Amino acid sequence: MEKENGGMISPKLIGTLEGIFRNNAGLAKMLVGYIGKFYEKLRLEYGSFKIMDFCGTHEWTITHYGLRSLMPNGLELVAGPGCPVCVTPSYYIENALKLGFEGVVIYTYGDVFRLPSLRSVNGASSLAEAKALGADIRIVTGIADAIADAKAHGKKSIFLGIGFETVASGYAQTLISGLLPDNLKLMSLVKLTPPAMLKTVEMLAKEESAVKGIIAPGHVSTIIGAKAWKAVAEKLRIPVVVTGFEPIDVLIAIAEALKNLFKGEANVSIEYTRAVTWDGDLKAQEMIGKAFRVVEDIWMGIGLLSDSGLRISERYSFYDAFREYDIPEIAPENCQDDLPKGCKCAEIVIGKDKPTNCPLFMKKCKPSSPVGPCMVSLEGTCAIWARFGADGLADRIAEELDLR
Repeated sequence: MEKENGGMISPKLIGTLEGIFRNNAGLAKMLVGYIGKFYEKLRLEYGSFKIMDFCGTHEWTITHYGLRSLMPNGLELVAGPGCPVCVTPSYYIENALKLGFEGVVIYTYGDVFRLPSLRSVNGASSLAEAKALGADIRIVTGIADAIADAKAHGKKSIFLGIGFETVASGYAQTLISGLLPDNLKLMSLVKLTPPAMLKTVEMLAKEESAVKGIIAPGHVSTIIGAKAWKAVAEKLRIPVVVTGFEPIDVLIAIAEALKNLFKGEANVSIEYTRAVTWDGDLKAQEMIGKAFRVVEDIWMGIGLLSDSGLRISERYSFYDAFREYDIPEIAPENCQDDLPKGCKCAEIVIGKDKPTNCPLFMKKCKPSSPVGPCMVSLEGTCAIWARFGADGLADRIAEELDLR
């Protein structure tokens, strides 16, 4: 942890934990004990409250390993908008569908391939359906695959650049280095996470159980650095802990957040010191700043946020799909009803509600037949809960083992 250890775990002990953050029941039980003790002191002042994670992989770890079952009653772990696919408005998928049917090759990640659009285009409500109807939609693992393939065939092509800051530097390098062939354009739909973190917690401030601590995304922070969360912590006056992805990582982060909250410190700590620094990757930040411009952007479930998106800068506008195909930006008023009837993804992505409270969850909406965006991506909260439980089994096991 970056700021101070506070006696929770000695730096010497932490140094011996590299590579064994998963199978360490003794340390896990010790951390659960710390969490319980800190919460007992805090609940007198705050009552029940939430700690929010901002990464789909953190939510996967919490759910897969049953970490919620280890928390004291009144301390709730909730997922924030940590899935870039989940917060992408349907409007952009609909435009990709339209261009696909017009003969443009569309490159996409596997989860975006299945992302449902609210309005169908030529009978297709996803890129997967468009491919089945004859559009040339190709799944790739990254923009490098799209570059190689587009060079080979020479057809008009678009890469759907959905993601957070983690992928932005890779996109930036392709633009700056001139790696994109003339026939391949980038539709930059990259979103910046700090503004969403700030807005989401503010949206929940009036809830009965407010957010009092944040588990910040480790992957994103390798690029933007822990410093990016400083303004968030100070404005919200709650602790932020940049965290790794093993169960022990997450338990350490929760204990650290509670310790700092108890001490009245609204600071940023780095638990994930094996990958994250305070300043982050300065070279990557420089490339992103050169290749892109920061814009206001719309997040499904949250709305229009200032300085929360990246579009290609004027210098590299030749590769901008928005400009090449004359795609206007979505008007805020056109994305208010961006979900199918009955779908609660808007509430789920901000931690206001749980997947199990959605009337469609595991009924009409399943991993094999997703209705809302939260069930599509492996980082979506609904998809994670559907695959890894949350039906109460972990709670029962924890009680039997006397871990609560």
